[in-house]
Amino acid sequence: MKIPLSYSFRNLWTRRLTTSLTIVGLALVVFVFAAILMLANGLERTMVATGSDENAIVLRKSAESEALSSVGLDESDILATQPEVALGADGKPFVTKEIVTMINLSKRGADASDLSNVIVRGVSPAGLALRPQVAIVEGRMFNFGSSEIIVSKGIQKQYDGVELGGSIKFGGRSWKIVGLFDAGKTAFASELWTDNDQIRQAFNRQGFSVMIFRLKDKEAFNTIKSKIEADPRLNDLKVLREKDFYAAESELLATFIRILGLMVTIIFSFGAMIGAMITMYAAVANRTVEIGTLRALGFKRRSVLAAFLFESLFLALIGGVAGLLIASLMQFISVSTTNFTTFSEIAFSFSLSPSIIITTLIFAAVMGFVGGFLPSFRAARLNIISALRSS
Repeated sequence: MKIPLSYSFRNLWTRRLTTSLTIVGLALVVFVFAAILMLANGLERTMVATGSDENAIVLRKSAESEALSSVGLDESDILATQPEVALGADGKPFVTKEIVTMINLSKRGADASDLSNVIVRGVSPAGLALRPQVAIVEGRMFNFGSSEIIVSKGIQKQYDGVELGGSIKFGGRSWKIVGLFDAGKTAFASELWTDNDQIRQAFNRQGFSVMIFRLKDKEAFNTIKSKIEADPRLNDLKVLREKDFYAAESELLATFIRILGLMVTIIFSFGAMIGAMITMYAAVANRTVEIGTLRALGFKRRSVLAAFLFESLFLALIGGVAGLLIASLMQFISVSTTNFTTFSEIAFSFSLSPSIIITTLIFAAVMGFVGGFLPSFRAARLNIISALRSS
């Protein structure tokens, strides 16, 4: 004979104060757990959204980031003439030869000496067309051949001295800010863009950092990859799909966030499980006669165990849902941190996904099961006569 679920609900309602406190404790732990997963997921989604399956990126074999790569002038010319490279509307190869470097900027409200690394990207005329996620929203595009620069809205909001119409100094010259661009939730939202030739002259570069080109079709990637690997003139280079490259750039930092966050969450979860355990032990102690009566009425030990375990799991799931709801509000918050691969600032948002929801609810259920099993087992093992005499 099974104990009806209404019995468990009634007992939880009777102990409203302890039930609420337990739910709050579980919800806080679930909030931390979900927020950590959302933070790592937000970073990965930002980096993946930066790249495109239609684009390929060429960089030095030994380089793990664009800033540490180099592609020679002759190498870039050879690559641009490959038949697998798509042609633009003007009939020219649809490529952008880019130089990626870093400058220091001071964050708004921070000490002037507290500087952060920010990426400056020198692009070719096709650079903007290859990145449809980037659009000028104020001012205009910079003129090629001049010391003009455009700044992302994210950079303009976070840093001092990067207002439209103003100028910034780096590379031995002054650069006029002529436009602001929006790059959505991509890594480009943490960059400044200008003419690649002007950057090359300012920093005395002999070549470029990377080269990005549009593929004629997605299947052409394997063909051009084989060509680059077989050509002795290009054997120091590697080609990757742009989306895969940016996804790999986020891996180190995302893994670090997850490991650090999970360590903190595990510590907090012990406290939450102990709280749930105390709550359930108190419920068993206060209902000893009741448990004895249930057993005397013919309810089996496993029914008593299931009833008390259900109460613990129900508390955990309520706490899990509450924690998730609070964590979901974090999606409206943007954060910035240093990308371990590029050592530059990158801004991104918390991002909730179906897999995070499922994982979080499973985590909450595990806490409820672990916290409630021993008290439930104790309730099921109570001797009928001893329980009835305890009154």
